[in-house]
Amino acid sequence: MITLIGAGCGEKDGLTSSALEAICEADLILGAKRMLSMLPPHSGEDIPAARVEDILAEIRKREPQRACVVYSGDPGFYSGAEQLWSVLREKGIQAMILPGISSVQMFAARLGRPWKDWVLCSAHGAYCDLVKKISEGKPVFCLTGGANGPADLCRQLLTAGLNELTVTVGERLSYPEERITTATVQMVSSLQFDPLNVMLVDPPPRYPVRAPGIPDEEFLRGSVPMTKQEIRAVLLSKLRPEPSDICWDVGAGTGSVSVELALHSRQVWSVEYRKEACALILQNRTRFAAWNLYLAEGKAPNMLQDLPAPDKVFIGGSEGALREILRISVERNPRVRVCVSAVTLETLQTAMDEMKAHCLEPEVVQISVNRTGTVGTKQLLLAQNPIFLITGGRV
Repeated sequence: MITLIGAGCGEKDGLTSSALEAICEADLILGAKRMLSMLPPHSGEDIPAARVEDILAEIRKREPQRACVVYSGDPGFYSGAEQLWSVLREKGIQAMILPGISSVQMFAARLGRPWKDWVLCSAHGAYCDLVKKISEGKPVFCLTGGANGPADLCRQLLTAGLNELTVTVGERLSYPEERITTATVQMVSSLQFDPLNVMLVDPPPRYPVRAPGIPDEEFLRGSVPMTKQEIRAVLLSKLRPEPSDICWDVGAGTGSVSVELALHSRQVWSVEYRKEACALILQNRTRFAAWNLYLAEGKAPNMLQDLPAPDKVFIGGSEGALREILRISVERNPRVRVCVSAVTLETLQTAMDEMKAHCLEPEVVQISVNRTGTVGTKQLLLAQNPIFLITGGRV
């Protein structure tokens, strides 16, 4: 029998009575040196081992009747126990899990706050897109570690302009040196913390996510052309943005499509060169709290090579560079999904030809929208310009 034990996140009160009993009955206890040093007196042999292959090798070599593997926090919360449990099940080895107090539970208790609505993520040895997480409008709890400490993560938020958000960092929770610091993103980005820490970021106000097609009047637009509500609703249904997607909006105009994409995806890059339009994009970004929307000021296709590779691309304006924009999009990601809006038959034909050339299997939808309007004393349906949406992606 192998027991995977959560030992909590510090020196005191981390082990449950069941975990203590299992440790006292075990003839072999494995885990990281820090975890083994925290255990109460017991008769079993302690062997420092943290990697799955090392743990399995020690178990094969010593053939214990009862072994315990001790992990920090809780085995179900971003723990190495997940991988070991999977391997043990594959090999048909009998095992059980005894939970512990996770760092999120401990931190919430220290702050006197419920954590049921927090967004939970880990930056411990992994990339964490904190801007996207905070754009969900809920407090974000983050396990930090290595190169992704609180200061590094807060620099992401600085890039998005979220300098004044409140950040709380907990260091060495439950140790005698425990310390809790609350400050702004700007301040935390320049501070140093003990490597054993966690972080909570309180969110800015968020525009509520709803079905695609935000009313036109909710956007600031000035004299810049804007993709209308009904067209936006259809093109989002064609592009099908997902929470993990990186999107390009080329020829972004007021940023209305960028905003809608940002509410449904990980990151959006608005490519636009006109000064008035760039200013409106940034204003609409703030208006809709679309903090995962970034402005790439300049002309396509020149700007595109420096952007992250896209999963979805909307081309609302190309200034005659449609072929190059499509070519670069496919080069950056052969599995990209693209939607082009066109009002002329020439643009329609070019988009279809180029998508076929890149094996994107184009599909064309023509949308005609009529809106009610008043002429004299009468209510009439007034026709809007018909729009072609050409959508393509490899199947």
